[in-house]
Order: sequence, then structure tokens, then C-alpha cells
Amino acid sequence: MKTLKKITGLLVLMLASAGTFAAETPQADSAKQPGMNMHQGMANRMAGMSEEQKDQHMRAMQEHMLTMHELSDKIIAEQDPAKKQALKDQQLELMKAHKAQMMGHMQKMMHQ
Repeated sequence: MKTLKKITGLLVLMLASAGTFAAETPQADSAKQPGMNMHQGMANRMAGMSEEQKDQHMRAMQEHMLTMHELSDKIIAEQDPAKKQALKDQQLELMKAHKAQMMGHMQKMMHQ
């Protein structure tokens, strides 16, 4: 009985919020804010690339992700606290380097 009440309450909330979202009107492209989120920026940068450049970019992203996952797996499997911390430090440095690289690309795109 409690489950039925919870489900009913959840459905009522979902229907109420759906009405709220439906009432919003989409903004025209010209009325959008000048800032863009990360994914819109990525789409705009990728639009100017050749297929070969897109493929190269995606392969580099894949390589970074695989390296991060590999380090995560090693961190989880490591039993020695000192070695585990060294792996965490290595992963953190990789994250910092990747962020710096992304910020450099963003700065370059902003000044074009």
C-alpha cells in the first residue's frame, strides 16, 4: 500500500513538472545568451574540422579515457597504500594536464 502511494505521488509530481516545462517557450537563436556550454562549443569546433581531423581528435579523446580507466583499475586493485597513492597522484597529474590542454584550446578558440 505504501508503494502504491509513493508511485501515485511520483506520477502526480511528474505530471505537474511536465506541464511546467511545456509552458516554457524556446528562445530564438538570436535571443540566446552569448555564452555557450561545453557541448555547444565542442560541436562548433568540430564543425570546422575535416573528417580526418575529427577522427584524430576522437582517437585522442579515446586514448585519454582509456588511460584514465586503466589508472582507475590499477588504483582499485592496488593493495599497498603507498603505491595506491602514487597511482592516484599520477592520475591527478594526468587530469591537470588534460584540463590545461582543454583550457588552452578554449583560449585559442576565443581569440580567433
